[in-house]
Formats: sequence, C-alpha cells, structure tokens
Amino acid sequence: MSKYPKIKLPLPGPKARKIIERDHALLSPSFTRSYPLVAHRAKGVWIEDPDGNIFLDFTAGIAVTSTGHCHPKVVQAIKKQADKLLHMSGTDFYYTSQIELAERLAKLAPGKFKKRVFFTNSGAEAVEAAFKLARYATKREKMISFFGAFHGRTFGALSLTGSKIKQRENFGSLVPGVHHVGYGNCYHCPYNLTYPECKLDCVDYIEHTLFKRIVPPEEVAAIIVEPIQGEGGYVVPPPGWHQRLRALTKKYGILLIADEVQAGMGRTGKMFAIEHWGVEPDIIVTAKGIASGLPLGAMIARKDLMIWKPGAHASTFGGNPVACAAALATLDLLESKLIKNAQVTGDYLKKKLTDLAKRFPAIGDVRGLGLMVGIEIVKDRSVKTPNPVLRDKIIDLAFSRGLLLLGCGETGIRFCPPLIVKKKEVDIAVRILETCFEKAHV
Repeated sequence: MSKYPKIKLPLPGPKARKIIERDHALLSPSFTRSYPLVAHRAKGVWIEDPDGNIFLDFTAGIAVTSTGHCHPKVVQAIKKQADKLLHMSGTDFYYTSQIELAERLAKLAPGKFKKRVFFTNSGAEAVEAAFKLARYATKREKMISFFGAFHGRTFGALSLTGSKIKQRENFGSLVPGVHHVGYGNCYHCPYNLTYPECKLDCVDYIEHTLFKRIVPPEEVAAIIVEPIQGEGGYVVPPPGWHQRLRALTKKYGILLIADEVQAGMGRTGKMFAIEHWGVEPDIIVTAKGIASGLPLGAMIARKDLMIWKPGAHASTFGGNPVACAAALATLDLLESKLIKNAQVTGDYLKKKLTDLAKRFPAIGDVRGLGLMVGIEIVKDRSVKTPNPVLRDKIIDLAFSRGLLLLGCGETGIRFCPPLIVKKKEVDIAVRILETCFEKAHV
C-alpha cells in the first residue's frame, strides 16, 4: 500500500457511492458519519477505499487500532485462537486466554493492591459495570461526573455523560442520582477563573458547594473521571488536579473510577493515562485500543470491592477468547515499543502543531499527551470564540486531500493515529493540514 495519500476526486468515488446508498437505505440514521469514507482494506496507518483512494488515518477507528490496521502479530494471534476456540462464554465456563489477559491487566493497572477483572464488549459496557459495582460495594446510590465527559450511550453510561444534548434528548428519565460538575478545563474554565491563581477551585467546588447544598458526601458511591477528556475536546487538566480529586474521594470514602476507554492502552505514552499524575484509582475501565480493533472492554477493580455474588452481573460475549488473544498480542506490542513511540512521536506531533498555530490564529490551543493530541479552532484567539463551522470545514478539506481526522468537543480536532505512526507520517499529516488552513483562508 502507498506511503502517501492518493486521491482521485471527486469523493466518494462510484463504488463507494453505491455502498453508501445501500447503507443509507438500511442502517440506523443515528450513526455519526463525519465524511463519506468507505473503508475497504487497511494496513498500518493507511486506509484504502473501494475506488483505490488511499488515506492517511489519524483516527485509528476512534483510537481503537492502537497497533495499526491489521498488525501481522495481532492477525496471527487471532487466526491461531480462531482455529482452536471461537466462543464458550467466560460467564459460565473457563478458558486460558481470558485468565491470562486478566493477569496481565491486573499487573499493569496502577496500584499495588490486589485486583479483579470483569470483561465486556465495549467501553460503555465497562462503564456500566463500574457504575453497578460502585453502588453494590458501597451501598451508596449517588455518582458524580463532569461536564464535557463522555462515558457511553447506554442508559447508565449516558446518565454519567455530560457531552452533548443530542445524546440525551427524547430518551426520557435516565438513571437517577448522578450529578455533574465542571472539569479542569483551563482553556475554557467552567468557573471563569485562571490557573494557578484559582488554586484548583473547580475541585474544591465539589466539597464546598455540591456537598453542602445538594449531595451529602456519605451518599456518594463514586466519582468517575476521564484522565484526559476525549469526546469533550482532548482536554488535559492542570497539574495537581487529579491528585486533589483523589484526596477528596479518600476524605469521604468515595470511590474513584478512571475512565481510560479512550486515553488508556498506551495512547498517552503511559499504559494508563492516570499514571501521569501518580494517582491510583479504585476502579479503571478500558476498551478501544485494548484489542487492536476487536470488540473488548474491561473493568479492573480493587479485589476487596468486587464482592458481588454470582449472577449479580455477567456478559455472554465479554472476554471472548479471540478478542482476548488479540489483546494479549496488543499488550506485547505496546510494552515492547509502541508506548515509547507514542511518547516520542506524540511530542513531535504536538511541536509541529504548535508551530502551525504560530502561522494560523484560528488554532487557539494545542494540547494533549502522547498520541492523544487536540487543537481548538476559534474565531478570535484573544477571546477564544469557538468556530465549529471552520472546524468542520478543515476536517472535510483534509478528507479530500487524503487525511482522516475527527472532531472532538464543540470545536476541536483530535489527532489519535495508530501508535505505530512515524515522524515522516506526522510530517505528511501536518503538511496536508497546512494546505487546508490555507485553502480555508484563515
């Protein structure tokens, strides 16, 4: 496959158009298709559509194909496991790949305490499991989440989500007992303060306002937080924020759940993003990049918390043996070199985008860790006025030039390529992005 985008306009081509027409006739209109890409085959960081157009993928299937598309070692592990056992349900029976993966995750997750693992098919299911376990273990009902958070679209996960109103409207009452507060977003502070003069008042608000006026702390089961907000805009909280939050939860006997669905599995240059702050959550949920594209999620919890009885929670397909085999191969690759590459190449990407921002004032902010990097598109950098129209235009222009990007938050663009990406591919992506800003006359 090509090592540079190859595009024959107009897009989509005739074969892709026919597939899109079939899709529109049958599949749910609730899917969010940013642009008309039809993925036909892929290798590494490259995607080919049925018309032979080749795209540089800086989405990784929404941060999923962590080891790149169809990594040969992952494919080999999948084929080997598929020849032996496709399914037997880890809920009712035993098999080795699930146990081996649980052992690896329990060892890798932060915290020297003993842990147990519950496997799911997705991030939303892992969040649901954590929500239920927190209530079960603490005998408390209430939960605290953050504005801008995205934890999934099932009813429990959606109740914790505070991202976009279209994800909630017309679904009626959600799970009760969930309260939202402002995240540590210094670029758009929810309390109109400035770091460090604010002294992390956004965390203190939970104790000084929420706990005094609305929510008795002794009724709160857990606080769930993304170490870096994903769908909310690739927002990195300020230094000390996670540590202050952890101290607050310990003070009141509240569990801390780290939602690592998007930020985890090596993407930020650490296996789990929360490790950047030296914080040890009580529960971690992960998915997306864990199995390089196969559906798998996991909840990793302190052993003393996972006290529920048989049948209290289960999953027919969770921990599927083929998905677990893919995850074990993924972990091997992450630990051997890809986490380090995420750190080194991520720093390079961030620097290149920072240099680009010096040329184009429409780029209001560049932020992120490792290969979880975002830029914010604004109308006026001095007042940080969001510009979602221009953001969408830039993403569309990039697609037409062979670069796949996704939005995040109200007006952000995320860069989450496979963790195998090289500096030369970053250079290609940034050059294409530069032409997009020039074309947009900003």
